Amino acid sequence: MDDPYKALGLTKSASQDDIKKAYRKIAKTDHPDLNPDPAAAERFKAASSAYDLLKDPDQRARFDRGEIDATGQERAQQKFYRDFAERGDNPYRQYSSAGYGDFSDVFDDLFGDDGRRGGFGGFRRSGAGGQGFDMRGQDARYDLEVDFLTAAKGGSTRITLPTGGAVEVQIPEGASDGQTIRLRGKGGPGHGQGAPGDAYLTLHVGSHPDWTRDGNDVTITLPITIDEAVLGGKVEVPTLDGAVSMNLPRGATTGQKLRLKGKGIKGGNQYVQLKIVMPPNVDQDLVEFMEKWRQENPYDPRGGMGV
Repeated sequence: MDDPYKALGLTKSASQDDIKKAYRKIAKTDHPDLNPDPAAAERFKAASSAYDLLKDPDQRARFDRGEIDATGQERAQQKFYRDFAERGDNPYRQYSSAGYGDFSDVFDDLFGDDGRRGGFGGFRRSGAGGQGFDMRGQDARYDLEVDFLTAAKGGSTRITLPTGGAVEVQIPEGASDGQTIRLRGKGGPGHGQGAPGDAYLTLHVGSHPDWTRDGNDVTITLPITIDEAVLGGKVEVPTLDGAVSMNLPRGATTGQKLRLKGKGIKGGNQYVQLKIVMPPNVDQDLVEFMEKWRQENPYDPRGGMGV
């Protein structure tokens, strides 16, 4: 992704509200839980990265000024005072303090004195007549795979950062694919007395063979027997918080959805989609019963189909 504005279908003149609306619109059409098309997943991933970059006005301004790239990484530029000071064409080049005066004011103007201009910190004196500077460390970005149930219910996972050292990451309840978690001070080291940067983890929520998700609502497909479908009754249904008993109506059919109110994520609903499953062995008694029943109770579930 070279242009985060393009990934959201916007231009640089877009307002912060426009950015939020554009991301929500793409999430509603291209989220992997809603659209299985791989191309849609790529569009959603690009939009999530773009939104993560542009939702912060300060970070957006830094991108617009060319200080960081579309991934939030610092662009190659004059990152250290010595890189600038030792250049041959630098008119303010400082060979020594003897006879040339104090150039700290000049470089304060160039690089700023509060650590917010281009990542540079202010000059500080070190020793007799010496100078140094402080610079905040670079932010780092990583991807983190999270299983479906951990994202839905919340939890924690222990990871080892590429920079070394293990850290416990808290996954909030209802975490969504593409969501970003910030780990303060876990980015690159600062220079001098500058603070370390932050680490940003982009979550990638895995799929589950039984569960699907739409916002805070979840759906599970529940297999039922032929007799349960015909006679109805109570059946046990898995929920995110454990199994519960549910009333199954008589004459239930495959594809029918029943609702368990408040059993989803953060008070959302759980939907139970029924699926009639044949017995492993169809014995002669069942065959004879169905043959007699079919003769006495004919019906056509496909009547009028395709007309």
